[in-house]
Amino acid sequence: MKLPSISRERVKDDLKSLGKLRLKVNHNSLLTFSVLTLVLFVAFVIRIFPIRWEIGLGSLHLSEFDPYYQYSLTKYMVEHGLFSPYWPTQWVDYQRWYPGGINMGESLSSLPMTTAVVYSLISALGVNIDLMSFCSLVPVFFGTLAVLVLYYLGKDIGGRSVGMLAALFLALSPSVIQRTGLGFFDTETIGLFSLLLFSLLFLRAIEQERSIGSAIKYSLGSAATLAYFIMGWGAAYYIVGLAVLFVFVLILIRRYSRRLLLTYSITFGLGLLMIIINPYLSTGYLTSYAVLPVAGVFVILCLSELVTNLASARAKVLFFGVVLAALVGSFVSLWALGYMSSIAGKFLTVIDPFLREANPLVESVAEHKLSAWGSIYYDFGIIILFFVVGLFFVSRNLNNKNLFLLLFGLTTVYFASSMVRLEVILAPAFGVLAALGIVGILRPFVTLLKEPPRLTVKKKFGLEHVGKEFSGTAVFLIFLLLMTNLAFAPQSGGVPKVYRQSYTPVTITAGSLPIAPNEPVREWLDMLEWTRSNLGSKAVVCSWWDYGYWLTMLGNVTSLADNATINATQIENIGFIFMANESQALKMLKSYDAKYILVFTVLGLGTSSTTGENYAAWAGYGDEGKWSWMARISGGEEQRFMDTGWMDTESSWVNETKFGNYSNNQWVWNDFGVNSTVYKLMSWGKNRWCNTNGITDANAANVTQPTYFEEAYFAGLSLSASDASSKYGGLIPLVCLYKINYPD
Repeated sequence: MKLPSISRERVKDDLKSLGKLRLKVNHNSLLTFSVLTLVLFVAFVIRIFPIRWEIGLGSLHLSEFDPYYQYSLTKYMVEHGLFSPYWPTQWVDYQRWYPGGINMGESLSSLPMTTAVVYSLISALGVNIDLMSFCSLVPVFFGTLAVLVLYYLGKDIGGRSVGMLAALFLALSPSVIQRTGLGFFDTETIGLFSLLLFSLLFLRAIEQERSIGSAIKYSLGSAATLAYFIMGWGAAYYIVGLAVLFVFVLILIRRYSRRLLLTYSITFGLGLLMIIINPYLSTGYLTSYAVLPVAGVFVILCLSELVTNLASARAKVLFFGVVLAALVGSFVSLWALGYMSSIAGKFLTVIDPFLREANPLVESVAEHKLSAWGSIYYDFGIIILFFVVGLFFVSRNLNNKNLFLLLFGLTTVYFASSMVRLEVILAPAFGVLAALGIVGILRPFVTLLKEPPRLTVKKKFGLEHVGKEFSGTAVFLIFLLLMTNLAFAPQSGGVPKVYRQSYTPVTITAGSLPIAPNEPVREWLDMLEWTRSNLGSKAVVCSWWDYGYWLTMLGNVTSLADNATINATQIENIGFIFMANESQALKMLKSYDAKYILVFTVLGLGTSSTTGENYAAWAGYGDEGKWSWMARISGGEEQRFMDTGWMDTESSWVNETKFGNYSNNQWVWNDFGVNSTVYKLMSWGKNRWCNTNGITDANAANVTQPTYFEEAYFAGLSLSASDASSKYGGLIPLVCLYKINYPD
């Protein structure tokens, strides 16, 4: 085939025209892109800070406890197939919650499935990384993506400046960093990202200015995100309720439109249809108290459409009356027939936090506490003032987006006040509202700064024109306030609070201590390595539920309980084991076929003011600070234990007061307390360390060697007092594993 000839002149002309081209750059877009890239970079780097302690260990670990649940599910999917925990038979893990096991098929699937798919893809591409290290990095990426999505949400609501500031606030939010930082592989990882993405897509879908095709695309996107969110985070009840409340308020203030009906129908109809494939959710989710209002508001939307076509006012009133009666009758019938499922207990306690007081099992978890003013101020600082101003500006201009933001802000303030853990959902709403407040305050001053200079005539009784100096001062003061809050926060002692929040090791690398040591704390790692090397996976180890994940996932032994808290009775029984005397504890341990029992206790070094000698006392960061919850949780079942013969009236207890009392702000154990199993195991471990290292035991008089429990391995005995002072700030973590010797 003959190629067409190209003349030399034509080539010259093309080159000349190419040389005349000018690369057109929009400076505003370039500046926005540069600043946004910097914010995302800061968000990513801050969240990956704890890697400094992980590098020397050769592998990354997960932080806290619940992420190990998600890791075990992900690992099973990688090894046995994506749907293997759910189909064809549900996976029951008998190495946890022995002997009944835990049904892992009743788990939310979004996070482990997403991670398993991406991990399999990168492994196929030749990237060599172990699964736990990859899981540890996942929250860092999702946290950075959440910052990006909030930029677009803030931009849609208040412009680029609002989006940029909101993204910056979220990137530097301590509560968000804690739950999207390295190792925090839990449901909040995708929950926060999904919440913001759903809000962005849903608000875009109901915009009247968009074409019908664009609205349908955004509605489909919001439906998929909603399904992903519900199948990924239990707190999805919140976003479902918020969206339903938002649409209901729009109807009340007469902003109904066919676009709203279309978007709502696609989003919730398709989104809720997709979630029923998850066995844990199934159709029961659709009939829960929190989700049924979705159907109610949909009916009201349909009615609003029909009413617009009714001519007379009498017909409209009659129609509404009939439909309202039908709705009430339907709800009453569903409730009476038992088709309506209640909200899970812990979610109900968020709505009514006083319910937690009656449940010591829920109340014992630190992140379930009511938020004190101090914790909220520590998290958000002086920017709270701009948040209030933002609420004021939004309430003055209640368009659809501002109305959604107002409801978002007010509801998250309530829920974050109800539970410390939920400050993470307040952070994005806070960021956008605070950004709106700052931009709203600065706008008139910036406008004045941009005005060209003009001559003014001073009037005898008139006000002088406000000069640029005043405007510049106002802008500088607000900048100074923001810098003080974000960089040199007084509430954190002058150290940037974001640095203090992020530059801490993951929980297990810190030995579960509230410190940032010079190097990883080895005691827990040594214990888990010992159990993995010396005990089989069938060995049953009894410990308080906090350590169950570590023992099973990293120590490869069988545990009785962990933070999944699926069996309250078993946790109460474990509390009984630790608080009862040795003979009573032994009977309960035998019923579980337990071979070992473990306690974790932390000592603090001190110097006597009279003798000048060093001594060791309990610091309160281990079971010596948790035993009171063991007493309350098991004591709440006093009658059950008495009815089943585990204890009698003389040996029973209701709470910790049976075991001692406070004297001079220090707990003093009585005779009943020093005979409890937990006291004997902790005090013997403490005494062993003191004798090994030549340190005085502050409670040596009450120490007796356990009768039925012998030392198997104590991690921390070799830690000297000088090393504890230089490495761990004077704290000595002891992980004490005892072998149980049952009498013949």
